[in-house]
Amino acid sequence: MAETLTDIDGQLFRNVMGHYPTGVVIVTGVHPDGEPLAMVVGTFTSVSLEPPLVAFLPMKTSRTFLRLQECPSMCVNVLTGKQEHIGRTIASRRSDKFAGLDWYPSPSGNPILADSLAWVDVRLVDTIEAGDHWIAMCAVTDLAVTNPVAPLIFFQGGYGSFVIPSLIARIEADITEAVMDAESARPTLERLAVTYDCEVTLLTVVNPNELATISSAVGPSAQSADGLGLRIPIIPPIADVYVAEGTPEEQEDWLSRARGADEGLLQTFRDRLAFARERGYLMSFLPAGNVNPYASVTRATQRYARGELTPAQEREIRSEIILSQVSYEVIDIDPSCRYDVGMLVATIHDAAGRPVHMLRMAQFPRDVAGRQVQEWIDGMLAGVRQLEHTLFPTPSDAPAAVGGADGPAAVDGTGMPVRATEPGHPLVPDTKEQ
Repeated sequence: MAETLTDIDGQLFRNVMGHYPTGVVIVTGVHPDGEPLAMVVGTFTSVSLEPPLVAFLPMKTSRTFLRLQECPSMCVNVLTGKQEHIGRTIASRRSDKFAGLDWYPSPSGNPILADSLAWVDVRLVDTIEAGDHWIAMCAVTDLAVTNPVAPLIFFQGGYGSFVIPSLIARIEADITEAVMDAESARPTLERLAVTYDCEVTLLTVVNPNELATISSAVGPSAQSADGLGLRIPIIPPIADVYVAEGTPEEQEDWLSRARGADEGLLQTFRDRLAFARERGYLMSFLPAGNVNPYASVTRATQRYARGELTPAQEREIRSEIILSQVSYEVIDIDPSCRYDVGMLVATIHDAAGRPVHMLRMAQFPRDVAGRQVQEWIDGMLAGVRQLEHTLFPTPSDAPAAVGGADGPAAVDGTGMPVRATEPGHPLVPDTKEQ
């Protein structure tokens, strides 16, 4: 080979090259001894149309490529954005790489992974030395697109995909409609915010990966944190009360997004899902002192909402959200203890019982008695019922009372709870506890 420069820092080289995205493929083959082979490749490229040639660049140290060279033919599988787990599975295995994976033979007899975006049957025609890699030049013998969706992309050390502009436009239209529908919910949100002196937010599920703020209200001492339409990523612990009503597969997919979380924190997230299924709500708690751990979470979600993130930026945001100082431990409230509640959240269902929105209450007064926290919980659940009646009315709708730890809560004509300090409340707690 021609003389090359050798004074380039390796880390710099990786960093610069990492800013150029590549597709992800799995090259498969069947060895003459009958073993199905597979290797993940991020350096696949087309080379020539006349004749049709493609190439990929395996490392010289690849033992799988040594055996692929002995195969009469190979098949290049182009992965979709939803097949990252397949690539990770195959890359992590030394043998029996297709165990548990669904595949079928290509025209040349090589494995095609089910649901792959496309496949290309090839025959190795030349192997060219290129530094610490080989250039595997291949002649194309057959090819097809079998699942025309967004491909899996490798960029800045992470995997991802992309959304086409028409899909973004459709999603934005859906948010606009939800914002208009949520206008009828404002009286309930405002009543909750004033009654409990907190921030109240109505969120909608935009797609399996995002929430959006569609309405909010604040009490006298609270500040609005989320702008209308603000996008929030659905990653642990965000949307746990909503995910709790999903299938076991959907819950595991949500948990898999908590990259960087240790097993202890993952178990906490699982406990929260179980608590939400049993109680219908969730809460979080603030650390002692004047620390506001939600400040970093808010900054992270605001960065996310601006969009056009690189994988490195998205990893930073995920880490800030997942590893915040907020306590997500599930506990039973003791009326005699004192608490610093960070957030209360519950799911709002449509007329068919499907979860579609979430009600979130935050910025509560700190260091309050447990019986005050129970009043907040009862008030939130009453608000959820009222919002379900307002947003998704049915002929049988009627004002309902919510039973709390101390008996039924008093309600006004709208179905909302009457605060303990207001006339007509059947309870007489120590109203100085705030």
